Amino acid sequence: MDINVRIKQLVNYGIMTGLLEEEERIYTTNLLLDVMGLSEYEEPEDVEQEELEIILKDMLDYAFEQHIIDDNGIVTRDLFDTRIMNCLMPRPSQVIKTFKEYYKTSKKKATDYFYKLSQDSDYIRRYRIQKDLKWVAKTEYGDLDITINLSKPEKDPKAIAAAKNAKASSYPKCLLCKENEGYAGRINHPARQNHRVIPITINGQPWGFQYSPYVYYNEHCIVFNGEHTPMKIDRSAFCKLFDFVKLFPHYFLGSNADLPIVGGSILAHDHFQGGNYEFAMAKAPIEQFYSIKGYEEVEVGIVKWPMSVLRLTGKDEMRIIDLAEHILACWRGYTDEEAFIYAETNGEPHNTITPIARKVGEQYQLDLVLRNNITTKEHPLGVYHPHAELHHIKKENIGLIEVMGLAVLPSRLKNEMERLKQYILDGKDIRQDEELEKHADWVENFLMQYETITKENIDSIVEQEIGKVFERVLLDAGVYKRTKEGREAFERFIAVL
Repeated sequence: MDINVRIKQLVNYGIMTGLLEEEERIYTTNLLLDVMGLSEYEEPEDVEQEELEIILKDMLDYAFEQHIIDDNGIVTRDLFDTRIMNCLMPRPSQVIKTFKEYYKTSKKKATDYFYKLSQDSDYIRRYRIQKDLKWVAKTEYGDLDITINLSKPEKDPKAIAAAKNAKASSYPKCLLCKENEGYAGRINHPARQNHRVIPITINGQPWGFQYSPYVYYNEHCIVFNGEHTPMKIDRSAFCKLFDFVKLFPHYFLGSNADLPIVGGSILAHDHFQGGNYEFAMAKAPIEQFYSIKGYEEVEVGIVKWPMSVLRLTGKDEMRIIDLAEHILACWRGYTDEEAFIYAETNGEPHNTITPIARKVGEQYQLDLVLRNNITTKEHPLGVYHPHAELHHIKKENIGLIEVMGLAVLPSRLKNEMERLKQYILDGKDIRQDEELEKHADWVENFLMQYETITKENIDSIVEQEIGKVFERVLLDAGVYKRTKEGREAFERFIAVL
């Protein structure tokens, strides 16, 4: 492998994707020579273009062979290839200026430009995202999206040890802070030199708009507060959601709940997630309509969904916000012992909401998913959380993305399911395998439902059965169960509004 060839291919890639202009060829080549520790360069004649993944792999191999990087683990390689890609990146001001120019003519063209840039820059690593396993499971609540996340690389033991020994740093304070833009990273914090942020104003405050590096769905974006401040669901949160939807009406925007167990992974920094995607929950119909006194102009209904969802629809988003604030206040203080819903125990609050805003035609819509994080001895991880018998598939918190109908399942399932299928086809006892034993009860239950299981149909069977588990996960997370008693309890809450 000739390093000069890879450098030229990378510069060509930058020009072809629009990251660079032709006039920047020499400048960018020299930046790459510096990063690669080279003082001379002989430009190759004609070179065939190569995939970005291969170009970067060879450049990383060269860097390790030449002792430019002293470790060949995934963490060190990711830090260094981000530094390489930074040589191709336009300055933040250029990106913002181009985005604003597109926005003048088309809001969608602006986001299309920014999404493409985030992928071409390798901030969103396309070749890793493609490794994620994805399928659709048909249920009575619509088509649930199932993913097994393989795009987040597992850290090697050396990197884990190095991270433990690394000097503590509070810069940036977290992965969502604005200070991440251009940050070189360290062993315990990812590099972000190829990361760009679009500044926006919502609810009169400076916020940032970016894409998630691990896109779980189309144009998966993150909208974050310019200040490192904790998440809170309140009236201002509803205002922020609709301010964003007005800026980008082709996107939905939602928030994780603001309490542990039912909340997201980063509660310390106020942020939302959105994108250009229609989830199963958004497609789900209203089962029963209600009229709330004083808010008659807002259409209110219970959504046909495994979790407990109130959908508010109307042309005036401020009246939707008024009603949402009223519902939230009522829910925060609501206790129904018969339904095992407690506003608080020993001074610890339990009730909160996961809100999702969108524009549908000329109307605004806000889904309010009722959440409660109470725990018991029987359910120490949460009563309204996947119950223990489902933990073999899904044990993690049910955040915004899962609430809307997309399962993000752990990478361990890929190998476990492949081995499990072979055990089933071979008729072996799963309980004899230490790693697979946890799936045994589940497998025995679903095997009884199929007359014949063959090599040809086992993939679809296992996929569908995982989908059924996710459906049960969502039912477990619902505060009002989909029973006669559950509906009566739900209506008792609506009656106090």
